Amino acid sequence: MSSPVATPELSYESGKTLMAKGPQVLHDLMATKIPAATGRPLPEMEVRFSNLSLSADIVVADDHATKYELPTIPNELKKTLMGPKKLTVRKEILKNVSGRFAPGKITLLLGQPGSGKSALMKVLSGRFPMSRNITMEGDISFNSVAHKDIVDRLPQFVSYVNQRDKHFPTLTVKETLEFAHTFCGGKLLEQGKGMLEMGHRTTDAEALEATKNIFAHYPEIVIQQLGLQICQDTVVGDNMLRGVSGGERKRVTTGEMEFGMKYISLMDEISTGLDSAATYDIINTQRSVAHRLRKTVVIALLQPSPEVFSLFDDVMILNEGELMYHGPCSEVEAYFETLGFKCPPERDIADYLLDLGTKQQYPYQVPTHPTKQPRSPSEFADSFSQSRIYRNTLAALEAPYDQKLVESVKDIIDPMPMFHQSVFASVLALQWRALLITYRNKAFVMGRLMMVLIMGLLYCSIFYDFDPTQIAVVMGVIFATVMFLSMGQGSMIPVYIAGRDIFYKHRRANFFRTGSYVLATTVSQIPLALVETIIFGSIVYWICGFVSDVKLFIIFELVLFLSNLAMGMWFFFLAGALPDANVVMPVGMSSILVFVIFAGFIVTKAQIPDYLIWAHWISPIAWALKALAINQYRSDDFDVCVYADVDYCSKYNGMTMGEYYLDLFGMETEKKWIAYAFIYLIAVYVFFMFLSYLAMEFIRYETPDNVDVSVKSIEDENSYVLTETPKAKGTNAIIDLPVAAREKNFVPVTVAFQDLHYFVPNPKNPKEQLELLKGIDGFAVPGSITALMGSTGAGKTTLMDVIAGRKTGGKITGKIMLNGYEASDLAIRRCTGYCEQMDVHSEAATIREALTFSSFLRQDASVSDAKKYDSVNECIELLGLEDIADQIIRGSSVEQMKRLTIGVELAAQPSVIFLDEPTSGLDARSAKIIMDGVRKVADSGRTIICTIHQPSAEVFYLFDRLLLLQRGGQTAFYGDLGENCRNLIDYFENIPGVAPLPVGYNPATWMLECIGAGVGHGTEDLMDFVSYFKNSPYNQQLETNMAKEGIMTPSPDLPEMVFGKKRAANSMTQARLRYVRRLLAGVGSTCAHVRVSGQFFAYAMPSEEVAQIVGILFNSIFMMFIGFSPPAYAIPSGYTWLYDICPFKFPISVLIALVFADCDNEPTWNETTQAYENVNSQLGCQPMADAPETVGHITIKGYTEDYFGMKHHQIARNFGITIGIIVLFRIWAALALRFINHQKK
Repeated sequence: MSSPVATPELSYESGKTLMAKGPQVLHDLMATKIPAATGRPLPEMEVRFSNLSLSADIVVADDHATKYELPTIPNELKKTLMGPKKLTVRKEILKNVSGRFAPGKITLLLGQPGSGKSALMKVLSGRFPMSRNITMEGDISFNSVAHKDIVDRLPQFVSYVNQRDKHFPTLTVKETLEFAHTFCGGKLLEQGKGMLEMGHRTTDAEALEATKNIFAHYPEIVIQQLGLQICQDTVVGDNMLRGVSGGERKRVTTGEMEFGMKYISLMDEISTGLDSAATYDIINTQRSVAHRLRKTVVIALLQPSPEVFSLFDDVMILNEGELMYHGPCSEVEAYFETLGFKCPPERDIADYLLDLGTKQQYPYQVPTHPTKQPRSPSEFADSFSQSRIYRNTLAALEAPYDQKLVESVKDIIDPMPMFHQSVFASVLALQWRALLITYRNKAFVMGRLMMVLIMGLLYCSIFYDFDPTQIAVVMGVIFATVMFLSMGQGSMIPVYIAGRDIFYKHRRANFFRTGSYVLATTVSQIPLALVETIIFGSIVYWICGFVSDVKLFIIFELVLFLSNLAMGMWFFFLAGALPDANVVMPVGMSSILVFVIFAGFIVTKAQIPDYLIWAHWISPIAWALKALAINQYRSDDFDVCVYADVDYCSKYNGMTMGEYYLDLFGMETEKKWIAYAFIYLIAVYVFFMFLSYLAMEFIRYETPDNVDVSVKSIEDENSYVLTETPKAKGTNAIIDLPVAAREKNFVPVTVAFQDLHYFVPNPKNPKEQLELLKGIDGFAVPGSITALMGSTGAGKTTLMDVIAGRKTGGKITGKIMLNGYEASDLAIRRCTGYCEQMDVHSEAATIREALTFSSFLRQDASVSDAKKYDSVNECIELLGLEDIADQIIRGSSVEQMKRLTIGVELAAQPSVIFLDEPTSGLDARSAKIIMDGVRKVADSGRTIICTIHQPSAEVFYLFDRLLLLQRGGQTAFYGDLGENCRNLIDYFENIPGVAPLPVGYNPATWMLECIGAGVGHGTEDLMDFVSYFKNSPYNQQLETNMAKEGIMTPSPDLPEMVFGKKRAANSMTQARLRYVRRLLAGVGSTCAHVRVSGQFFAYAMPSEEVAQIVGILFNSIFMMFIGFSPPAYAIPSGYTWLYDICPFKFPISVLIALVFADCDNEPTWNETTQAYENVNSQLGCQPMADAPETVGHITIKGYTEDYFGMKHHQIARNFGITIGIIVLFRIWAALALRFINHQKK
């Protein structure tokens, strides 16, 4: 490779100075300095794949019985019983795909969703989750090395950018990228030194220093390349935590995989959520990487504009797993013309290519073509296999690798380790990240610390200076102490589950070892567990009255600490081994129940059946309880014969006082069991850690949950598309069928906004305010689509959130009007629909059920059910959801989820619809279909306001009006677009210094480039488009229109949007649909008051983790006042009010009294015979056997009622109170759901 003629001069002070002249100049510098520093050319890697096939064995359902395959409990039972009759078919994902990705080239991978492009990239990068039902055939090699020989190390050579954005929401953008650099970038410099020492002796010292600086500043370089410098200190965020915008989050996903100097980059749909200018800049940077740094770059895009398409060297087109084309971009149009297809001048080239092989290809067919044109993807694949381009590909595949690539194997492949970091360094980095994530959640950490403090003070005040002869009380204290700390670890389950998907991504990329992750995650929990143990244990031990001995106190704390860690490790294992939180939580709580029941307190060891005694010996709580009891009662204070004037040795066969009370609970009495407990708890901790490692390493829940397909869909794959009836050549027969017009169920509404400002606190200085929107004016009328556009982060979504009343924080000033009347919160919510960027749905419902749910709850009660069902069918047809309407939502693809999000709002039949990036994540064909549907919705008289990033020219022409925002939240243009955007084009071309629109260029892309959108650099010299607009005729026209009646002032012809009630549906409809949906979601029955109290905490608390902590605190407090431990008689008088209101006491009292306090005629004690007389068969009438010394003679009923306060005559009262508690918690839950909103937008 020839070196550049001149070496660029750049400052190495920071990433910003290295990027000062743009990415291309930096890449030129790297192309010069890195070879000079290492003494050899830049490393290159070529990937070849031949006859690559990928298939999956999946279950097929009959279309007429689709519900049979829905994963409800009854249907799962049916499928289990009827398993042998189940039909399984092989689904071909990739079909004999052959190709070659060469270094120094950038390749575009085109294909509709489901075409197999993601599968191909995952297979080539070693990220495809293989399982027993997956079959892969074919040959893959990298620089002559077979795929199977380096599959474990493949992520070190090949990076893969996933299309889903999964990040820790509380980490900032900079932290996320720096951790990625640490995991896979830091060690490369050391390897470079090794290459230097082994290679040429004559090297360029200045070049080596330059290379060092580039590596050191690479996170900042990536931030600059992706235009993330503005938001680098902002948390990434998610759907509950306000963070960066969707486009910025997508760029973080791309940047995370830029580290490690990979030789091949595979990027899957990296433009989702980006504006067209930003997409152009990022692809242009990747083009520079490929050409200047000799990297192999393959990028899959859904809607590439012609300008972006022109940046690629090659293009590969997949459809239904078939290879329709793979060759130079410059020859693709000519190739398909030889097959009888012609791209119209007004059609984007990528959109045209995506339509081929589908039902949309007919307009491109040349009627006079002499040969039969291919129709199905398989026919296109057959045609391509006979082409000259494919023969050239086969020849290249059969030819030997370039000698320099073969020789590079020993330099770049053989020495490459599986992981760049050592185990120790990896654990340290992961531990620091885990600590940041944990302790940045201040509500969670403070909640746990407050919980242990409150519970510690409560325990010590209840059990203050307990009487050691009250063994039930003492054992109750020990049991409750161990139980409380163990249950507290359950609050970490949501944290573990949330981090699992991110672990899968990073582990697939070989960022770190699974063992390092498991060790670091568990070790990071030690500080909090240690603090909790010290605070809680110290308070309980010294105030409750345990033996005053420092040595015994240390043992007490260590046992609590180890049991705390062991249970935390158990929950971590469950979070890694089970599918999701819906399974982990019940299994975790059930396991706690087992550990508790067999711990030896509720049921003593002697009472456990022999066939279940194993459960006692494996319970960590049992061992902790045993150790703490022995630690207390075998101390010098209690290991005596005479205590409180009772000679235990003579009375109880030589047992000391401590041995006697331990024996009452069936506990071992030797002190060696304390050491055994230590050994066991440590062993359990290590064993659960090992199980966690196995679960995280070998069990991956990465495949879609929904794998059922219909017989019809399988048949469709094997059938021809576009079957034509005979007709005369050159004619297009059109049949018009009358379509019944659907009745309008809405009132047309004009939305107007004037002088809108939006302020939020500055994260760096909360006393200061950041102004995100600066005096925005505009309006949208019925029957029109108004586009909100601008660069990523310009404030488009923020503006729409403000107009739609969706902002939960910050300060809003200005006016928002509906039909000239001031908009109320109720009016906005009732007459508008809002489609968010993030697709959040109830996963257990089907698509049709989700649409029906929206239709029936959000359309007015006066609308008939038939019309509501009709609107559901309309949405299904409009969005092309017919084939998947009865499929559950869980497991749906990105574009299916996006269509459902839009459908849920359309089903509500609103007057105004807000759409936030409706085409994000969709291919060009789906985007056009959806926007055509939106156009039809607008034409029906609705008002549409829509943000959009990168519309094709065809989609852009569908909009009527544009509000263009420049960075900083200011208006750069507002007005009618005109036919084919003529008004917009004329406006910008008349601005001094703006280059005219090139022929064939997309006006949307050109417009964004004019105002400095994208991630390009050096935008300081841009013209002030905001000031220019304020002085333009368009702004004067805007002011004139705003003054009209019905815009900012009322009009007698337009009604005010007034609603008499908050909800559209009546209460019975709401209750019926909510109840049905909860059943579909798998919510069964449990203790009713526990469920409703849990729902109340879930609604009232800011996060799942905090709700868990509050729930544990609530349960722990009231579990103490049930009357069991401590017994009701032993509760201090100051806490009897808690006993009186304890919600758990009443149902348990009913159950206990029914069994143990049922005695019609109590027997009498005969002092002479020392026995009870008149004892009948009822259990409550039986005398207590082996009662403690301090209890004396008593019946089971007497013991139940006198000691535990669970009285038989209060059964009816307690039952009624239980019902009242359920109702009370339900009311509180409703109030929390109504008035508390923790979503930050």
